[in-house]
Amino acid sequence: MGERQHDDPNLTTDSHHDMLATVVGSKEMASDLMVYSYRHGFSGFAAKLTESQAQQIAELPGVVQVIPNSLHKLQTTRTWDFLGLSSHPTNNVLHKSKMGDGVIIGVLDSGIWPESKSFNEEGLGPVPSRWNGVCKSGDKFNATAHCNRKVIGARWYIDGFLAEYGKPFNTSEDEEYLSARDANGHGSHTASTISGSVVGNVSDRGLAPGTARGGAPHARLAIYKVCWSIFGGQCAGADILKAFDDAIHDGVDVLSLSIGSSIPLFSDVDQRDGIATGSFHAVARGIVVVCAASNDGPSAYSIQNTAPWILTVAASTIDRAFPTPITLGNNETLLGQAVFSGKEIGFTGLVYPEATGLDPNAAGMCHDLSLNNTNAAGKVVLCFNSLPQRAATIPALQVVRAAGGVGLIVAKNPVDILSPCGGDFPCIEVDYEIGTRILFYFRSTRSPLVKLSPSRTFVGKAVSPKVAYFSARGPNSIAPAILKPDITAPGVHILAASNDPSIDGGYVMRSGTSMSTPHISGIVALLKALHPNWSPAAVKSALITTAWQTAPSGLPLFAEGTPQKLANPFDFGGGFVNPNGAADPGLVYDMGTTDYIHYLCSMAYDNSAISHLTGHSIVCPSRKPSILDINLPSITIPSLRNSITVTRTVTNVGASTSSYKAVIEVPSGTNVSVKPDVLAFNFAVKKISFTVTISTTQKVNTGFYFGSLTWTNGVHAVRIPLSVRTEQSFAV
Repeated sequence: MGERQHDDPNLTTDSHHDMLATVVGSKEMASDLMVYSYRHGFSGFAAKLTESQAQQIAELPGVVQVIPNSLHKLQTTRTWDFLGLSSHPTNNVLHKSKMGDGVIIGVLDSGIWPESKSFNEEGLGPVPSRWNGVCKSGDKFNATAHCNRKVIGARWYIDGFLAEYGKPFNTSEDEEYLSARDANGHGSHTASTISGSVVGNVSDRGLAPGTARGGAPHARLAIYKVCWSIFGGQCAGADILKAFDDAIHDGVDVLSLSIGSSIPLFSDVDQRDGIATGSFHAVARGIVVVCAASNDGPSAYSIQNTAPWILTVAASTIDRAFPTPITLGNNETLLGQAVFSGKEIGFTGLVYPEATGLDPNAAGMCHDLSLNNTNAAGKVVLCFNSLPQRAATIPALQVVRAAGGVGLIVAKNPVDILSPCGGDFPCIEVDYEIGTRILFYFRSTRSPLVKLSPSRTFVGKAVSPKVAYFSARGPNSIAPAILKPDITAPGVHILAASNDPSIDGGYVMRSGTSMSTPHISGIVALLKALHPNWSPAAVKSALITTAWQTAPSGLPLFAEGTPQKLANPFDFGGGFVNPNGAADPGLVYDMGTTDYIHYLCSMAYDNSAISHLTGHSIVCPSRKPSILDINLPSITIPSLRNSITVTRTVTNVGASTSSYKAVIEVPSGTNVSVKPDVLAFNFAVKKISFTVTISTTQKVNTGFYFGSLTWTNGVHAVRIPLSVRTEQSFAV
């Protein structure tokens, strides 16, 4: 229903009930059918309606749009040291920001396991006085006992999901809680990664041992449970919108959502995408919204949460590995990777099932493993995985266990995310080269033997981080000129709190962009504590323009795929997050609501749709503005034919008097010039605009080429990625 018509939210809700009553016949019926009243970020409501009732409401004055409900999906000990946020030095942003003290982070996820040590309040002062939220009791969640000075708010939203689910919700059968308590473990993991308190001596079955904590351990958490442990984790759009609405009212500074939908995406103004809609209103009120890129990589155009007002996070590995020795009967030891902490499997038989006929290797493929004619009891089985995903490991494991096998070696395209097989059963992954060496040994002897040793934890520069195989990639399928993802952060084998205290004291490793997102949310909390007046766009710019392009070893970052390749902006956006650099970026590319409306107009969305989204009456200029001139900390040109000039504006957030010079890394096949190429700031000049002209003489269609524009003053290097694809038109 657009912008709120009343300052009093209760009057807004009353008007919603009155409107619904005119269609359904009575206020009593309206109360039964009303799911949510949205009354803080915008005016609107969710209700259970028939098609004809929905049509009647759509025709009422004051109603700008009626949309159906939709469902979304859920997408540590080492990482903070790796990112330069060690608790020991006192000159990093962790200490300068007082560990995020005073910042409130809202987490839209599957809830929280309040007994976890990660959520204790030790060392924290009073709850910030500006907090307007509540802690809501429910099934096995007592507000008095389970909220504290760390977890200061807890709400849960299920009515939108139930309306879509269409049948009674059996909490015992579905292993859920009608409260903010986490039955999935996903929400506890993300919340503790963002702002978990310091907990010593934790590990996942002895692996990745150390001290666990969140990125901003003194920040406060507000929990909004919108995801339910059904079909792997489902989150309804109506529930997400209501959580956004409440979070805006409650006074959060940051919102973290490890949630996505699916390809093809809804448009930015289609309110079935509750995340794009809710985040627009949150960002308009100064709240930074951090979202997962999704786990649909490494295919191009797989990125989600693409709106330019969202901070979209890809996932990378860190400098940690879990080498697992495989010793063959000829005493040759090879190294695989696994999460295996059980007892050593002493020398036992090695099996590789070989078929007869035209394809002798068919029986040994992991996704179609056949042990019908092979005695695998008490033995270790080797298989080869030709599929691009990890899914083949699970059926192979089931076949091996059913046959009485004691271990599985999977030869596959090398990626760093591992498939834990549950319990102490070893599933060791090797690349095709090592897998072939094991196979050749198997074929060379009548009685092949193998020994499997437990995994070890190794950290250091010898292990180079990479963009994870699963991490979704650009270009952006809605608007290729808007670079996505924005940034990458650790998201592979992240150790954090779980919902099962019986497993290693309640800590477990998980992987996904769901795990990288809370890393950025925690870092954003530190930046907001240090720079409370920075806009969401300024925070995003600081992260992108200071990101690392290389691993700690100084070598370029790679992106996992088939095959691996050098990472580019469609893999990692600005690069690998550099928290200490982001605290002092020098210059920022700032934006506000006017810039986002410029974007919406450049997308040729109609005025009515834009007005629906923003809650204000919007009339776009008759001449469509250029999407290339949106003040992003990146320049992406999906179709360069001759020459294009774009404009950017930078704001000085460093020393008042400073001078920056342009340094250009030119994308192949193009010419790039910047005017002016020197920017001089002083007490009177805080903002300066400049133009970038990119031209090409190539008369062919190409893929994207990449470069960069860096403003440097000898102290700061403010870098933005350039991504250019030349394209020629053809007469038809």
